Amino acid sequence: LKPAAHALFKKLKDEELELLVQVVESQGAWESGCVLAPQGDPRGVKQGLPPQVLLCRLFRWPDLRQSHELKHLCYCTGGQGACEDLAVLCCNPHHFSRLAVPETPPPPYLKASCEHENQGMEPAVTLSRRKRLQHGMRGSCWGSSLCSPLPDTSLSWSTVKDGCWCKLAYWEYRTRVGCLYAVHEASVNVFCELPRGSGFCLAQLPATYRSCAVRRARGKIGRGLLLSREPGGVWAYNRSEHPIFVSSPTLSPPGACGLTVLKVLPGYSAKVFNYEWAGDRGGWQLPGEGPCDPHNIRISFAKGWGPCYSRQFITSCPCWLEVLLNQPR
Repeated sequence: LKPAAHALFKKLKDEELELLVQVVESQGAWESGCVLAPQGDPRGVKQGLPPQVLLCRLFRWPDLRQSHELKHLCYCTGGQGACEDLAVLCCNPHHFSRLAVPETPPPPYLKASCEHENQGMEPAVTLSRRKRLQHGMRGSCWGSSLCSPLPDTSLSWSTVKDGCWCKLAYWEYRTRVGCLYAVHEASVNVFCELPRGSGFCLAQLPATYRSCAVRRARGKIGRGLLLSREPGGVWAYNRSEHPIFVSSPTLSPPGACGLTVLKVLPGYSAKVFNYEWAGDRGGWQLPGEGPCDPHNIRISFAKGWGPCYSRQFITSCPCWLEVLLNQPR
């Protein structure tokens, strides 16, 4: 990939190359601007890779092959046609995620087996054209705000009529911590540690007591996830260094009796709710837990649950998020 990378770097403007250096060295610690590169013209480059695939292979996923494995993140404005210039395309490697696909289901959990966790992914290569910037940008959470308590403590979406598209509830086992967080923007960050940015900061939520298991799980949340409302549904992008586990009524095939829990690896995105499919679900029955709101997404940080895990129910997970959706207008 070296000749292809050098050929691409020569086409970038100085300010775009400098931005690329900052993004790669910080490992996408904050939302950055677009790095625009000219499309096409792979002459002299054996690989002939699109710019976004080339840089994502260099700095994030060496096993990446095709552009259809990638998804633009919601805050990227340099997607094809989005910036009103079809001749350029954003190639910022941290403006993309990989698309999560359902895994082959593991065998049902047995007491004698152990639960394995995937290690976080790290960029494999760094730029060599500019002086290295300092690593380890670990700041406190900025710009986070907490919602005011609601007079009605019900978690049903039908009680929420104030114009937001969803509300977030954070749980530790069976205990809800803090108040509901209303989301009015098209996307929201949910995190414990984020050098720059705003959103739902779990580190600011009060708690009188936390077990060792909860503290260990909270230590793995880090940058957390980006939740975005996009045409047709809701997407979750895993920004942390550990997997997240997601379930919703529309992740299960129509007529399925069992619970589908999707594992989303670091750097991956998944469409976790489909508005078109939600209308056909009616009441959502959770095995062992009874009926559940059909406009509801549940996300566990670092710990899986369900038939293939030692934890059968999400209320057995130390840290998890409930996303309460309003019906789209």
